[in-house]
Amino acid sequence: MDLPQPRRVTDVDALKALAHPLRVSLVQHLLAVGPRTASECAAEVGSTASNCSWHLRQLAKYGFVERAEATGGRERPWRATDVGLDVGAFDDDPAVRTQQDALVALQLNEDNRLAQRFLDRQHELPEEWRQAAAMHGYSVNVTAEELTGLLGMIDDILRPYLTPLRADVPEGARPAHIGLRAFPR
Repeated sequence: MDLPQPRRVTDVDALKALAHPLRVSLVQHLLAVGPRTASECAAEVGSTASNCSWHLRQLAKYGFVERAEATGGRERPWRATDVGLDVGAFDDDPAVRTQQDALVALQLNEDNRLAQRFLDRQHELPEEWRQAAAMHGYSVNVTAEELTGLLGMIDDILRPYLTPLRADVPEGARPAHIGLRAFPR
C-alpha cells in the first residue's frame, strides 16, 4: 500500500512560520487527534482560544493547517493538511539550518512535554494503557546506510496507524505518541 509521506519542509519562511512553541504543539495535536476547533486546541495546549485561532491562521498561510467541515457547531474546526512533517537533511544554507535547528529543538520540547504529562497523569490511566506504554532507548552499531534503512522500516510499520490515515480505528483506540530520534553518538 502506497501511503502519503510526511511533508518535507525546507523553505526558510515556512520553517520560520512553524518554529514557534505553540504552533508546534497545535500541529502535533491536530495530527494526533484530527480536526479540532481553536477552543478545543486551547484546552490541550494550554493557551487561549483567541491565541490559538491567531496561530492557526498563521499556520494556514503556509499550508500546515486548513479549515475542516463544520460538524454542527458555529465554530469550524481546523485540521492538519499533511500526515506529518519532516525537516529533511540538515541544510548547508545557514539561514535554513538555523530554522531547522529551531524547529527540531521545539519538537524535542514538545516530545518532552508529552512524556512529562504522561508521567504526571499515568495513575489516571487504565492498567492496560499503563502496561502498554514504554520508553525505550537503544544503542545500535550501524553504518549511515543501515540507519537509514532501519528508520525506513520503522516508518513502514508505523505509517498505517497514523491518525490522518487510519480508517479502521477499533473501539477503545486512542491517540498515542511515538517519538523517534536517531543520530550518531
